Amino acid sequence: MENDRHCGAISLALKPTPFKEGGIHGYLTVFGSFLALFATFGQMNAFGSFQLWYSEHQLSQYSPSDISWIGSLQLWVFFFSGGIIGRFFDAYGPRWLLVLGTLIYTFSLMMTSLATKYYQFILAQGVVFGIGVGLLFYPSLSAAATHFSKYRATAVGIAVAGSSVGGVVFPLLLQRLFNEVGFPWAVRISGFVCLACGVVACLTCTSRLPPKKPGPWIDVASFRDVKFMLFSIGSGTCCLGIFVPFFYIVQYSQDQGVSQRLAFDLLSVMNAGSVFGRVLPGYIADLVGRYNMLAPFAVLAGIFSLALWLNAHNVAALTLYSVFYGFFSGAFISLNTPCIAQISRMDQIGTRIGMAYSLLSFPSLVGGPIAGAILTRQHGDFSGLIIYTGVALIIGGFLILAVKLMINRNFFAKV
Repeated sequence: MENDRHCGAISLALKPTPFKEGGIHGYLTVFGSFLALFATFGQMNAFGSFQLWYSEHQLSQYSPSDISWIGSLQLWVFFFSGGIIGRFFDAYGPRWLLVLGTLIYTFSLMMTSLATKYYQFILAQGVVFGIGVGLLFYPSLSAAATHFSKYRATAVGIAVAGSSVGGVVFPLLLQRLFNEVGFPWAVRISGFVCLACGVVACLTCTSRLPPKKPGPWIDVASFRDVKFMLFSIGSGTCCLGIFVPFFYIVQYSQDQGVSQRLAFDLLSVMNAGSVFGRVLPGYIADLVGRYNMLAPFAVLAGIFSLALWLNAHNVAALTLYSVFYGFFSGAFISLNTPCIAQISRMDQIGTRIGMAYSLLSFPSLVGGPIAGAILTRQHGDFSGLIIYTGVALIIGGFLILAVKLMINRNFFAKV
């Protein structure tokens, strides 16, 4: 009898604790993730501000394609670092990765403020910036995903909305500061803002999962997962075009005769639309299915580029396009992580997210320069660049739809 009670106590102790949705630690993690993405991806979404400034000042002798390599390189480094950072997240949790990321990211902005040569911008705002963003983005977002199951897309959508809010704030902040205090201090001030956000993220972001022994650097089994690989290919195709409007909307607007102030404002409008696109579709996705939202929204972002951007020649039309594109592209950014998590085990989330973003790094690297090369080849005519953007998004959206049908052949099933 005593042995039975003893065995019962042991089995009770070994019984896994039930999953607790959210809780105070979960909500704090979402808040910290929001600030981390506000500071990092928000600055990346504002690269169009730098693209225009560089083309008229420090790098005026370089082509738009050359300048866009800075933004594309930071995207590539950020995405490619995901596989390595995801492995460390699964093994050690988010805290020290976030601390290191805050230091490196702030350092990159301070070095950017001192840069005058093309190679210096490549190193500071391309390579080092991308590493800092990765160290803040992946641990904070992966940590938020571990605290939620039923409302994972909603939680991640709220966290990712921080990048859109940052994309609204930073173009307005930088445009005003560039003219009032000059480029170096404008970048330094933005760096201090990002430092404060990083410190808060370090203090609030936690993972629900205990640290585990590091696994292999590459999860080979994931490459044999047809759904995971097809999803990565579809998302990668979207990434060929998804960031192009954020890079070129300011320059395009000025080409249409819009003032510099209004051109910067349009980038903020695009990011404002993305705020709603990253929160509202995430909430709906938890109700109707994450793949059911991601695939059509990617296709619609492409359709609106072909239908609206191609014919937008005044402030009203450009504003309308910026709002719609921001909304539909925002859903693509916020729903990627929950869709990866949906086809992964809980203990694979960090590694799988990192691997997926590493694969996405290559199309993200070449997307902007390809668009710039098309623009140069057409002697400043943006039509080819816009068609390239729309077609990439539509093809990628249909590939993601194919993954949804592999999960459940019923077209109307919740997936």
